[in-house]
Amino acid sequence: MYLIKDELAATLREIDDAGLTKHERELSTPQSAHIATQSGPALNFCANNYLGLADHPDVIASAREALDQWGFGMASVRFICGTQAQHRDLEHAIAALVGTEDAILFSSCFDANGGVFEVLFGAGDAIISDELNHASLIDGIRLSKAARYRYKNADMADLRAQLEAAKDSGAHRMVVVTDGVFSMDGYYAPLDEICDLAEEFGAMVLVDDSHAVGFVGENGRGTPELFDVIDRVDIVTGTLGKALGGASGGYVAAHQEIVDLLRQRARPYLFSNAVAPSVVAGSLTALLTATRAPEQRTKLARNTQLFRELMTDAGFDLLPGSHPITPVMFPGPDGARQAGQIADAMLAHGVYVIAFSYPVVPQGKARIRVQLSAAHSDDDIRTCVAAFVAARDEVLGGRSSEV
Repeated sequence: MYLIKDELAATLREIDDAGLTKHERELSTPQSAHIATQSGPALNFCANNYLGLADHPDVIASAREALDQWGFGMASVRFICGTQAQHRDLEHAIAALVGTEDAILFSSCFDANGGVFEVLFGAGDAIISDELNHASLIDGIRLSKAARYRYKNADMADLRAQLEAAKDSGAHRMVVVTDGVFSMDGYYAPLDEICDLAEEFGAMVLVDDSHAVGFVGENGRGTPELFDVIDRVDIVTGTLGKALGGASGGYVAAHQEIVDLLRQRARPYLFSNAVAPSVVAGSLTALLTATRAPEQRTKLARNTQLFRELMTDAGFDLLPGSHPITPVMFPGPDGARQAGQIADAMLAHGVYVIAFSYPVVPQGKARIRVQLSAAHSDDDIRTCVAAFVAARDEVLGGRSSEV
């Protein structure tokens, strides 16, 4: 019997009363810099489509051809009859890109992070994790029986203290876990310093590089390349759902023995269908396009710089940085309301952005997270800034604001 209906309805009301209900706006077009929503056409400044490959004609063509050559779905897990040659081709390409011996595909990076810790770290081991790590890392770590330590975001003094505590406890294996890029702030983890400390204490390093692979670093190899530590990071997890085509799928790239053991014991890998053939083919083309087309990375960096300059000139408060994730801050007790109202007003001006407030971000640090793409033109960016200005004037009525 369905006895919890009233309780669930009450919970939903509490979420809505707190202004935390997440509304999904339907798109009637492919994912792109220019989209159509229920409210009409809009410029899209809130997708993870960093290189503009989600609707790239070569990626689409590869996916379409794969339907004819490889079929629609695998209808099996990898170790039964769910492995095609192209699955291994993509794994080899990922490993070559990020600089590891091998890689293993998962249905998503959430699954990749959900499968790696339980296999590699158990009772008697220690996992030392940045406090702002992605939810998938947090959930994956919870599945392990290893002792858990948390250090303040990118705080190397606190990381040292947690490593000392783990070592003093007699931990056997130790691993430092961090996002390569923290998605709410657009900040890079200081991987060079993290690797220094990890080596001092004999710990491994795991980096979730979902918001960097394909476009960060001189050759798009991610944050380990940016910090020149490719050979010092033991495990890299990431997604195919952002810069590399934006579809689905994730991976763990690591030393050969780690990948081999994950194939034997990682539960999300053993008990989930293989990544669909068309997604594999499209993702492989997206990966090769990203590595062979440096002009897209250059365009993305230029777009990010232009947006930051124009918004600063317009008097907005931006978190500093160079990543395409550009948080526009609305601090103070009224910031969450302002951010939400300005984001809504911007859609009426044809620009789609999303506001974030507590508990997704800390109390008093509400923001609109803007994400630039190589697919944006200079005119797109100027239109976005003009929409920010117009929406701010409408919401704040010309008053001096905290932005």
